[in-house]
Amino acid sequence: MNRRRGEVKHGAARRTPGALRSHSVDSRFESTPMPPVTQALLITNVAVFLLQSVTGGLLEAWFALWPPGHGFGIWQLLTYGFLHGGLAHIFFNMFALYMFGSDIERLFGARYFLAYYLACVVSAALCQLAVTGVMGAPPFPTLGASGGVYGLLLAFGMYFPRRMVVLIFPPIPMRARTFVIVFGALELVLGVTGTEAGVAHFAHLGGMLGGWLVIQYRRRGFPFTPPR
Repeated sequence: MNRRRGEVKHGAARRTPGALRSHSVDSRFESTPMPPVTQALLITNVAVFLLQSVTGGLLEAWFALWPPGHGFGIWQLLTYGFLHGGLAHIFFNMFALYMFGSDIERLFGARYFLAYYLACVVSAALCQLAVTGVMGAPPFPTLGASGGVYGLLLAFGMYFPRRMVVLIFPPIPMRARTFVIVFGALELVLGVTGTEAGVAHFAHLGGMLGGWLVIQYRRRGFPFTPPR
């Protein structure tokens, strides 16, 4: 879950799509090794998090997503997605990346999967900067992989709409398509109302929007029929 560093110190990742497990009615993608890009993203995020823990706030000062005029650099549109604000923050994001990324990478292929994920990270950053700029929000940095994770969640709901996911807290089973709709609506409501301050709700929505746009752009040239 993306988070605005400095506003919330605990519990910023408690409502993330990582806090669920999925059950598949199709076994073709199960019992296979983790695909390479998903594995590389997991390793990179964990390695950067360990580096954060020994460098204090140095990495955040340069590579978190800062608003224009407050330390913004163009590279931060990507680099913020590899920084995290705590152990729970990275755990739930990486759990969600593993749960959804593996199946989506097997479906998309490694190259398109990586392009899709990074596009979601960038679109999440642009959405967060645009909305917080219009709202006049305080200049806090944003960090976290949730822009990419929410994009993967959207793709999972679109290509595996009947697959069941079960929330851990509370343990409510629902179809992936329903989960995406509910989660997207909830993020919109929380973002507009300013509920749960410190969580970058519009970055989450931006990741989903970017994923939807990429899928629409490539859909005509993507000749596969995903399992339902």
